[in-house]
Amino acid sequence: MDLNLLRVLDALLQENSVTRAAERLGTSPAAVSRTLARLRRTVGDPLLVRAGQGLVPTPRAVELRGEVGALLRSCDNVLRPGAGFDAAHLQRTFTVQAAELLLVGLAETLIERIHAEAPQVDVVFLPEAVEGGPGLRQGSVDVELGVLGHLDPEIRTRQLTRMPLVGIARSGHPLFDGPIDAERFAAVDHIGISRLGKRLGPIDGALADLGLRRRTAVVVPSHTSAMMLARDTDLVALSLAGWLPDTVAAMGLRTFPVPLDLEPLDLGMAWHPRNSADPGHRWFRDHLASAAALTPAADPGPPLPDPA
Repeated sequence: MDLNLLRVLDALLQENSVTRAAERLGTSPAAVSRTLARLRRTVGDPLLVRAGQGLVPTPRAVELRGEVGALLRSCDNVLRPGAGFDAAHLQRTFTVQAAELLLVGLAETLIERIHAEAPQVDVVFLPEAVEGGPGLRQGSVDVELGVLGHLDPEIRTRQLTRMPLVGIARSGHPLFDGPIDAERFAAVDHIGISRLGKRLGPIDGALADLGLRRRTAVVVPSHTSAMMLARDTDLVALSLAGWLPDTVAAMGLRTFPVPLDLEPLDLGMAWHPRNSADPGHRWFRDHLASAAALTPAADPGPPLPDPA
């Protein structure tokens, strides 16, 4: 069935006039007359019959009037852009894949802000995948958060913050007995943080440029384990500047500037384009971006739009 037939039928049944129906539809009376003839053949009923100078509906037409109007309203609702978004009534679970250090720093702020607007929204946090996985493409992950890499080509991204790296060690570490330069930094034993067990990274490249090497005495998969190990040993780890200062102090740790020329970490979020125009997903992404901007060391740089 051609839906245009329904629109003409609706206009005819509302107006009981070919001329007025044509005006309503923005077409000619001749075109409406041809469509009426087609409708009569399709329905097997004259629908509108002559009564003096006007037309009157048949019983079948009266029966169809309400049904046709409801059908057209349903079709219009299907094709109309999404209705106004109301976070207060949103019932949804969002899944975020995030680095542990980011999760601890963002989760409290994010959840407080979300539940203030949408108390029925839940958030599931997943650890970083060992390799860049297809979670965004498959739909098992709504947003990936962190240093982005190994993304599928269609994935959309948005930069959130830039955060410098700092060193972290126990408060009584001998390193704090004097100025921390590159040579003293390289001379202490280090904790590597890698889910893949990698021992070398940007730190080693920067030290090599100065003719220096460090010893990575142990590699752990998470920042939490690195901080706990640094608390109880003379090993030195890395962290993000200004991140969780109360926790660092409570653990008996101190941070210090890394005496090397290192680029800050670019932290961003990624999502699949099927969710770009979804109002609930966009609302959640905006809250993620706001929570990241509230971190002490965050430097979002120039504002970047959320790509559609």
